[in-house]
Amino acid sequence: MTAVADPGDVTAADSDEAQVSPARLGAAAAMRRLGHAIVGHDVDEAALLRLTTTVEALVAEVEASPRRQRPTLNMSRDLFVVPPPQGGVRGSHFTDCIVSGRANPMGVAAEIRRDGDDAVLLSTLGDAFEGAPGRAHGGMVAALFDEVMGFVLSITCTPAFTGRLTVTYRAPVPIGLPLEFRARLSGRDGRKLLMAGEARHGDTVVAEAEALFVAVDPEKFASGQS
Repeated sequence: MTAVADPGDVTAADSDEAQVSPARLGAAAAMRRLGHAIVGHDVDEAALLRLTTTVEALVAEVEASPRRQRPTLNMSRDLFVVPPPQGGVRGSHFTDCIVSGRANPMGVAAEIRRDGDDAVLLSTLGDAFEGAPGRAHGGMVAALFDEVMGFVLSITCTPAFTGRLTVTYRAPVPIGLPLEFRARLSGRDGRKLLMAGEARHGDTVVAEAEALFVAVDPEKFASGQS
């Protein structure tokens, strides 16, 4: 079925990814590709059994390794102290992010960049994210909106949590074809930040979204407090 190019094949450019080994990024990209391949292809039973044996042996080795510690406070300061530059692609908020993180083997590895005051997310969703036949799962579309709106917070240097996200689906969101999500700040009232955005495939608006985010102190953001 659909073959999807994975941004994990691109050389890491931002400061966060510079701290992640190429081997980790490569392993995550390979696992994402494998997941889509399993979902999208009628794989021979013998091949699946060989895959299971190999993966289970590797899982045991990986789980025996020391636990990782993410520098969440430094991450939140990096995200909200200096706004992202215009134009150039920033791979993710942080490399383990489920939506834009290229070190996450279960994620989307979407690309995000700034265009003026807009945040722009680019993604081609693979077979593992299919809902109805040929269409992206609605929850995945919502996750992409949440991510691109989160990048607006970096543009405004305002750490915040999602309070409400409403998605209106205008047309089928295709699998295996390029999508563009855009979002921007539409209003602010104290700690309340209002967002608006839309998703397109080509010239067709496939979904629109509105959201409320609630601003928090950077240290509280890093610790998960409200």
